[in-house]
Amino acid sequence: MLPKLPDFPLLLAPMEDVSDPPFRFVCKQNGADMMYTEFISSEGLIRHAAKSTMKLDIFEYERPIGIQLFGGEIGSMREAALIAEAAQPDLIDINYGCPVKAVACKGAGAALLQDIPKMVKMTEEIVRAVKLPVTVKTRLGWDDLTKNIVEVAERLQDIGIAALTIHGRTRKQMYKGPADWTLIGEVKNNPRMRIPIFGNGDIDSPMKAVEMRQRYGVDGVMIGRASIGYPWIFREIRHYLNTGEMLAGPTIDERVANCRTHLQKSVEWKGERLGVVEMRKHYANYFKGLDHFRDYRIRLVTLDHLDELHAVLDEIRERYELVNVRT
Repeated sequence: MLPKLPDFPLLLAPMEDVSDPPFRFVCKQNGADMMYTEFISSEGLIRHAAKSTMKLDIFEYERPIGIQLFGGEIGSMREAALIAEAAQPDLIDINYGCPVKAVACKGAGAALLQDIPKMVKMTEEIVRAVKLPVTVKTRLGWDDLTKNIVEVAERLQDIGIAALTIHGRTRKQMYKGPADWTLIGEVKNNPRMRIPIFGNGDIDSPMKAVEMRQRYGVDGVMIGRASIGYPWIFREIRHYLNTGEMLAGPTIDERVANCRTHLQKSVEWKGERLGVVEMRKHYANYFKGLDHFRDYRIRLVTLDHLDELHAVLDEIRERYELVNVRT
């Protein structure tokens, strides 16, 4: 059984090189109901690779949180699930959706959509091995000719998963074209299904989240790319769900404050040198939509010291103090 969640929970997607503890902190502050780690390689975990092991770091304020695993070998995934369970998350999530070649070409992630019996067997072995709830995130199918998610959902439910998240694209689509939610709706409205079904893909506004809830009946939505540099999307969706009204976009003070917090948490977790470097990929998204921002962006991605970066953030707040635009 899943941990206790609000009605229609808003989930933060597990995104490689994005969904680390600093990013999760600002998303939690802004209303994410349940979050996931970056996906973790089962092979890296069982070999105690530093990069994989570091991704097991979770904190009490993040709960409920799931650790997401990917891999192509059943034995390795079972062993990795036990290692992940020892880190005491609230659930274990299995990635059967990652479409990138580095993952899929090794028989992991979305590659398992080409071998459903193996996917089912792998999932069953993990469900049996751990005491925590096990969930799955996957896609509609490998390509347009193999959109077998209705069958996949039934079979995974039958061997004991606690919930299923479906991204509304095939592996072949990668992240291109609009997400197709019709099959997500078919899974949710299948009378055989008893577990929660969460939808994922193109949720980039409160209106879109409400539309998907009303049209397809999903139990919640998972938000990925739209949250990068815009953690306020969670609070905006929740406010719209509760009131039917749109919140105003973040002020420049809020943008700077969230960016500053993200930077500080990055440094606390990774150390100043790496924390500063890792933060560089986020600045453009935090300040998207601000006119004449290029010079500030260049400074933010080239400076190496915290005090210098905080000084630039102070300048940005003063320069754009009258700006309050929705990205």
